[in-house]
Amino acid sequence: MPAPFPGGTSVTRLSVYTGACADGLEGGTPHLHTASTEGYVVIGGNGALQTLDTHGFRETELVAGSTVWFTPGTVHRAINRGGLQVVVVMANAGLPEAGDAVMTFPSEITADPERYRAAATLPAGEQAETMETAAMRRRELAVQGFRALAGSAADGDRGPLERFYDHAVALVRPSVAAWRETWERTVAEETRHTAAVLDALARGDGAHLRASALLESPQSPETRWGMCGRLRTHDVLNPVEPPG
Repeated sequence: MPAPFPGGTSVTRLSVYTGACADGLEGGTPHLHTASTEGYVVIGGNGALQTLDTHGFRETELVAGSTVWFTPGTVHRAINRGGLQVVVVMANAGLPEAGDAVMTFPSEITADPERYRAAATLPAGEQAETMETAAMRRRELAVQGFRALAGSAADGDRGPLERFYDHAVALVRPSVAAWRETWERTVAEETRHTAAVLDALARGDGAHLRASALLESPQSPETRWGMCGRLRTHDVLNPVEPPG
C-alpha cells in the first residue's frame, strides 16, 4: 500500500462561505470534532475563527499566513470578511469524512439522532441551486444553536455546552468501531512503520531508504458543499506516482 500523507493527516482546500446569516456574519457552519484535531493554514483573504469551549468564547483574527489549530471539543465557526481561503489539515484522515463532526443544531435536534441526521444530511445528486439552499439552511440552523450556546456560556452557564457534548458523543458512538478500523490502517499503521524504521536505524539498517518514492494526490476536479465552505479535496489515502 502506498504511504498516506505524512502522519495519516488529510488536506483540503477550503473557500469559506459568503452570504450573511441571521446575525449578519458571513462564514461557515459551526461544529466540533469528537476525535480529530483540525488546523487552518490561511492562504488568502481575511476573516476570523470563532471558538467555544469550556474556557468560553473567543474570536481569533485570520489573515494570509495565519496558522491555527483546535482540538476535539472546540466548537468552531469560520467567519469570512473577504475572500477567506484556507488549507485545512485534519488529523486522523478518514474519520472527519465518516461523521466525526457534529454541528451545533438546537438541543432538541442534537438530542434526537433521527432529527439530527435529517438536518445534517444534504440531498444527494441535486442541482447546485438545491444543494446551496440546503447547505445554507443547515448553516443557519447550526448558527442558531451556536449563538444559544455562546450566550449561555457568556452568562456563566456551561450546562448547555455540557449537554451538547453529551449529545455529540451519543450521535457518534455507533460509528466508533468503523472509525477504529480506519485509524488502524492509517495513523496507527504509520506509527508502527516509523517505529520499525527507528529500530532499523538503531541497527544500522537503511534498507527503507532504497524504497523511497515521490507521491502525489491531485486536487479533485470538482468542489463539494462542506460545512465551512466549498471544498476541494485530496485523496491522501490513495496517492499516485506523478508522471515523468
